[in-house]
Amino acid sequence: MARQAMTNGFLSCFMHVGLALVLLAYLPVAFVCRLVYRLLVRPFVSGEDLRGKVVLVTGASSGIGEHLVYEYARKGACVALVARTEIALRAVAKTARDLGAPDTLVVPADITNVDEAKRAVEETVAHFGKLNHLVANAGVWSSCFFEEITNITAFHGVIDLNFWGAVYPTYFALPYLKASRGNIVVTSSIAGRVPVARMSFYNASKGAVIRFYETLRSELGSHVRITILMPGYVESNLTMGKGIQKDGNVGIDEEARDINVGPFPVGKTETLAEVVVASVRRGDDYVTWPGWYWPFHMMMCAAPEVVDWFSRAFYVSKSGDKDGDTLSKKVLMAFGGKKSSLYQPETIHSQVINEN
Repeated sequence: MARQAMTNGFLSCFMHVGLALVLLAYLPVAFVCRLVYRLLVRPFVSGEDLRGKVVLVTGASSGIGEHLVYEYARKGACVALVARTEIALRAVAKTARDLGAPDTLVVPADITNVDEAKRAVEETVAHFGKLNHLVANAGVWSSCFFEEITNITAFHGVIDLNFWGAVYPTYFALPYLKASRGNIVVTSSIAGRVPVARMSFYNASKGAVIRFYETLRSELGSHVRITILMPGYVESNLTMGKGIQKDGNVGIDEEARDINVGPFPVGKTETLAEVVVASVRRGDDYVTWPGWYWPFHMMMCAAPEVVDWFSRAFYVSKSGDKDGDTLSKKVLMAFGGKKSSLYQPETIHSQVINEN
């Protein structure tokens, strides 16, 4: 026991001092290299030619998935669209062909079902003969205090869609992606890094996605590239307020949306899609957009207690107050309210929301 204690003590000292020295040497060099790359190399790198490549996109009927389909189509890729609602998928597929996709395939499927996820991949490969990119994008939001949930088992749905809905298609697509030395693009969220109050299950599901695909990246090496998306608030079902409610039903809760989004700007999904596809073509490991969300990554490493304080102060009302008295809601209303075009575009107040 004494020897074990000495060994652990030595390792603790060695790791703290050794890692500090490594970081002191590595970080300045890494910063200069990244700066040179961003300023002098990246602007001139066109990246992967997507013409004729086959891309399977889940959650393709609306939001981020829909606009990723359009952006891939503009680059000349063939696209397989997967979601539960066939009518919406066919409308998106038509637009994709108009934008330049040589061919599209509509696959209505519930990817939380392992057999349907397998079928979606197999139908794509049977139709196109190959698979180059898998975009695992389908997801669902939830926003309520954990202790206010009245149907706890219903929140399996958050994990099922956000985590397993990405893992299942990945599992079945992997042999084809390795054969083509292709790409996996997976939509997580900045919420996977930052513990925003009221979104415990959503945050957990997105955090699991990040860690799973980081682990998979280390296992696969250069055989399959993996790009993890960690966007902030953009136009989507989430910012329209659609998600799993405290009673377990899926519905629209604009009050919860206004509290969680608060005064933060809501980005254009079209712009996010352009940034994502450009980053995927370059082989980037991560995409965080809008760019002002990047400091949250550093804050979680350097000062997680500050993030925790902000989350409680901004999103949790004082005892006895109503939800409308949260600081986030007060700031939103002080800057023009939820109809302010500066913070919440009119499109996120539409009640026309597609199922994924």
